[in-house]
Amino acid sequence: MPTKRKRRGNSAAEKKAKQARLMLEEGLDAIDSTAQQEIVVPAPVSMGKWKNKERVLIFSSRGVNFRTRHLMNDLRTMMPHSKADTKMDRKDKLFVINEVCEIKNCNKCLYFEAKKKQDLYMWMSNSPHGPSVKFLVQNIHTLAELKMTGNCLKGSRPLLSFDPKFDKEPHLALLKELFTQTFATPHYHPKSQPFVDHVFTFSIADNRIWFRNYQIIEEDGSLVEIGPRFVLNIIKIFQGSFGGPTLFENPHFQSPNMHRRELRQASTAKLREKQMLKEIQKMKRFENKEVEPSQEPHKRKPKPFKRRRMQMRS
Repeated sequence: MPTKRKRRGNSAAEKKAKQARLMLEEGLDAIDSTAQQEIVVPAPVSMGKWKNKERVLIFSSRGVNFRTRHLMNDLRTMMPHSKADTKMDRKDKLFVINEVCEIKNCNKCLYFEAKKKQDLYMWMSNSPHGPSVKFLVQNIHTLAELKMTGNCLKGSRPLLSFDPKFDKEPHLALLKELFTQTFATPHYHPKSQPFVDHVFTFSIADNRIWFRNYQIIEEDGSLVEIGPRFVLNIIKIFQGSFGGPTLFENPHFQSPNMHRRELRQASTAKLREKQMLKEIQKMKRFENKEVEPSQEPHKRKPKPFKRRRMQMRS
């Protein structure tokens, strides 16, 4: 009788499967041991929840010069929570801006209004309920113009530094709150960086608010100016947004038209003084030339030789 051969294929496959299981178990044990040794990296700061939904609309009226346009671009780069819009027509009323803010989903507004192609006014408003402030913007210096050595990361969050005078008077305390809500970048904003490397300073001098932007140097904590810089002269504070009853009026404010008029009057007064001095000098010269009759010099008698010659000829 022929003997049947035993098939050993199944046993070899089983051996291979056992070896693979052992290899997997050894690999998992090695991975577990290395995972225990690794340092756990914390989640990034920007993974937090964005709660402060402040948005600032920055735009202007028609007739704005190039310097104001560059200033607006600088403010937009410094404020990642800002939005832009097309220029507004001069004929439109200011109350229309509240509707524009509602369309753009913004609750703060910086509106630059140009007049006579030389005067710049800035409205800062909490839309739509108010309050709002009107400033006269002076001494504008943009980032491209200054060429300062300071620099900061684009989109980083700033520190806000205020003069201690802001806490002494009620209208300045209101302005401080408006500045903080408008210029401060919200925490965990999607377009912002989780770093603080520059400072916005608001100082008061000569009844005006002076704005400066400084870089914080990591090594020694010193400050280097970045730019831009401008001066805000308060005109009025209104209860509503772009209007309403007046809460505060600056008694030290002088309109640019009056200032130019005073300069013209001063120049005309100088010209009149010069003309008066010239006339006085002329009068003195004439007085010196006119001599009294007692002091007149003795006149000589004419010589008669001409008559004699005439007689001899005749």
